[in-house]
Amino acid sequence: MKAVRSARVDTLRGIAVFGILLVNVWGFTYGSGLSRYGMIGEHAALADKLVVFLVAAFAEQKFYPIFAFLFGASFALQTGGRRAPGAQRDNIRMTYLRRVAWLLGCGLLHGTLLWFGDILTVYAVCGFWLATQTGRRLADIAVALRWVVALNVAVTLFMAYITYVLMTLTPDAIAWGVGEGARAHAVYSQGSLMEIAHERLADFWSNLANAAFFVPKVVLLFLMGVFSVRLGWLTHPQRHRALWRKVLLAALWVGVPLNLWWGWAALRDAVDPMTGAPLAAFVSMLLEVAGPLQAAGYVAALMCASEPVVATLAQWFAAVGRMALTNYLMQSVLCDLLLQGAGFGLGAVLSHGALVGVCVLIMIGQVLLSRWWMRRHRHGPAETLWRRFTGSSTLWKKQSPQ
Repeated sequence: MKAVRSARVDTLRGIAVFGILLVNVWGFTYGSGLSRYGMIGEHAALADKLVVFLVAAFAEQKFYPIFAFLFGASFALQTGGRRAPGAQRDNIRMTYLRRVAWLLGCGLLHGTLLWFGDILTVYAVCGFWLATQTGRRLADIAVALRWVVALNVAVTLFMAYITYVLMTLTPDAIAWGVGEGARAHAVYSQGSLMEIAHERLADFWSNLANAAFFVPKVVLLFLMGVFSVRLGWLTHPQRHRALWRKVLLAALWVGVPLNLWWGWAALRDAVDPMTGAPLAAFVSMLLEVAGPLQAAGYVAALMCASEPVVATLAQWFAAVGRMALTNYLMQSVLCDLLLQGAGFGLGAVLSHGALVGVCVLIMIGQVLLSRWWMRRHRHGPAETLWRRFTGSSTLWKKQSPQ
C-alpha cells in the first residue's frame, strides 16, 4: 500500500531543521568550547544579547530531541509494528540495517569534512540497536524502555558530578577555557582550509567520545517515538488531545521557566564567563531535562493545532521536512562557505545578531528551494541517494493519514 504522508509530521520536522540551524551556527563560528556563544562583553548591542538569550532559551536542546523522537516514530512506521510475518520481518530488519549503515557513513563524512557536531553518526549507532526491536511486542519494548530509563538516570547522576566539578573551576581554569574559545574562533573564522580541517577533526572525535553519555538519551527519545506510533499518539493526535494538552501544560509551567533561566545564565556566561560560568554549569544540568520537556511542548502544540493552522504552517515547512536530510547537510555546506576562513570568513566580522540574520536568510532560501524541488520530485537529493543505496522501497510501510 502506498504510504500516506503526514502534514503535521513533515511540518514538525521542517521546523526542527531550522531550529537546529539556530543552535549549530555558533559552533561553525566559535568551535566546541565551554561557552557555545563566545564572548560578547558587557557593552554588546542589545540585539546581540537578545539573540543569545532567545536562542539559548527557546532553541538549544529543543530540536534535536524532536528529530530523535521522529526518528523512532519513522522506525515504527517503516517496520510496520508486529504486522509482518517472520520471513518478511527479517527482510525488513535487514533493509533497515542498510539504512542506518548508509546513515553512519554519511555522518562520518559529514563530521570529518563539514561539521564536527554531526548528529547522524549517533543516530546511526543507536539505529543499529533500534533495529533489534523490529516486530517486538509493545510489552517487550516497554521492558527495554525501563532499562533505558534506568541507564539515563545513572548517566544523569554522573553528569551531576561533572557539573559540580565545572561549578568549582578556578578563575585560572575559566580563563584558560576563554582563551581556548578565542583560539578556536580565530581558527574557524580566519584559518586556512587545512587549519580548519585539523581543528574540525579534533573536535569531531572529541564529540564522538562524549557521545557515550549522549547515546542513552537518544535511545530513550527513539523509544518514545516508537510508542507514539504504536499507541497512536502521533498517527491519530485528534484521539489523544487530552494527553497532548497535558504535555503542553507541563512544558509551559515547568519547561518554559527553566529554559528562560537557562537563557539568562547563558547570556551571563557570554557577557562575563568569570562570574557567569559556575551558574551556567548548574543551570545546564537542569537543561538536560528542561530542554526535551520544552521540545515535547513544541510537538504537543502542533498536535493540538487546528487543521487550518497546520495547513498554513505546512505551506512553509512541510517541504523542508520532506527533504530534512538534504537541508541539514546543505546548512553545513553554507555555514562553512559563508562563515569560516576557508570561505568568505564572515564569522570573523559578523555580530551575534547578524549571525542569526544569516540563519534567517538560509531558512528563506531553503523554504523556496524545498518547495520548488518537492513540486518536481518525490524525495530530496540526499533522500533519493539514501533510498537507492538501501533499497528502502522494499520496506513495509503503511502510514496513517492525520
